[in-house]
Amino acid sequence: MHGYGPMPQQPTTSRPSPATLTTVRVILVALTVLSCGLLGWAAMLRLAIVTRRPRDWFLLVVVVALNVGLFAFIMATPDDPDQMSDAAALFMMLWILGLLAGVITYYLYAEIRHYNALGAQAPYGAPAHPLPYQQQHLARHQQHQPQQHQPQPPNPYTAPVTPPTPKPAPRRLDQVRAELDELSDYLRQENKDSRDGEGR
Repeated sequence: MHGYGPMPQQPTTSRPSPATLTTVRVILVALTVLSCGLLGWAAMLRLAIVTRRPRDWFLLVVVVALNVGLFAFIMATPDDPDQMSDAAALFMMLWILGLLAGVITYYLYAEIRHYNALGAQAPYGAPAHPLPYQQQHLARHQQHQPQQHQPQPPNPYTAPVTPPTPKPAPRRLDQVRAELDELSDYLRQENKDSRDGEGR
């Protein structure tokens, strides 16, 4: 057992389910529309927290400033619509429509693109590259593993060792042939003696 300390848990960015993402988007868009853009900062705050990009944090500050300015402009206008000039009414309408279109369009586009890229690069929220402490742990683990012996190339200057040849078995062909000759001579002699005995 190696003396490694407990590895710290790295927080991972998990991808919510499509149903959860759709519900959150519908709620934030509805709040922005029903509030005439005054709650558009909520959608931008959600986007900045999710993406953690400096540009989205900057746009959040811009939207908050526009919401505060719009609220101040609405409070400064008279309550009676007949007393409001046409130019002030047109300016307020363009401000509201521009804020609504800009916040809703950018929020949906940026969040959908962020989660699509997150799902393509690191499924299940796993980091695409090992962290520094993980690289050190892998390097130590590889050092403790036994190295595999690689086959050595043949040495051209070493004479090949030939296996010893087996000794030939003793040949008894000549001995067998001599015994056959003796047997043949003996049989001939027996035949000859038997014939001579019959002739007498």
